[in-house]
Amino acid sequence: MNCREYGKESGRHIVLLHGGGLSWWNYRDEAELLRGEFHVVLPVLDGHAGSGRPFTSIEDNAAEIVEFIDRELGGSVEFIGGLSLGGQVMLEILSQRGNICRCALVESACVIPSPLTAALAGPALGMSYGLIRNRAFARLQFSSLHIREDLFQDYYRDSCLISRKDMEAFLRASSVYQLKDSLRACRARVLVAAGGREDHRMLRSAGLIHGMIPGSSLEVLPGLWHGGLSLNNPSGYLVRLRGLLGEDNCKSL
Repeated sequence: MNCREYGKESGRHIVLLHGGGLSWWNYRDEAELLRGEFHVVLPVLDGHAGSGRPFTSIEDNAAEIVEFIDRELGGSVEFIGGLSLGGQVMLEILSQRGNICRCALVESACVIPSPLTAALAGPALGMSYGLIRNRAFARLQFSSLHIREDLFQDYYRDSCLISRKDMEAFLRASSVYQLKDSLRACRARVLVAAGGREDHRMLRSAGLIHGMIPGSSLEVLPGLWHGGLSLNNPSGYLVRLRGLLGEDNCKSL
């Protein structure tokens, strides 16, 4: 597993898992703000630019991260966060090891399977994959994601490096992911977040996750699109992270 690390001298570990089609830079601003207090690990999910591994399944990627935490971080961490596909991987980690972290924030993770979406992933990529390296097409795709402008170069560079096979594999896996019953054994303090402008399926998913994890809290963020918290509002993300950790002595939005 390849990753970027910030604040390695700290013994307090945080792991942040990026969204599908993105990379470690999803959480770069948060890591820069936290590096003086925490060791922040930004793994590159399997099948993404710089990962060094093909994508096989959400379950395999989660097991790989659990093994990394056991080997490199003493078996547990302070906090795990994940967006979208990264949020699904995070939920799988918590299903595999309910006490692996003290706190967690899952953002915009879909857990309502859509076999039709999975079936259409291949044909859709067949029509569009050849355009990924076209800058104008990439710009249109980027605009539809409602991500802040200064991340376009990172997005364009790394999108061009994802193989069609890997892209189809993680799109299919994300489309059919569903919660495991073992998630009920999670002992972390968890915040489930979704943007108020996301589609109904995503908002329903947030409610299902909240209902599955004992003692979790749910926040629908008014006016935000998919991933709008971690990608576009790092200071707001840190407010919630510190709140979960019980460290509220930070500036509010």
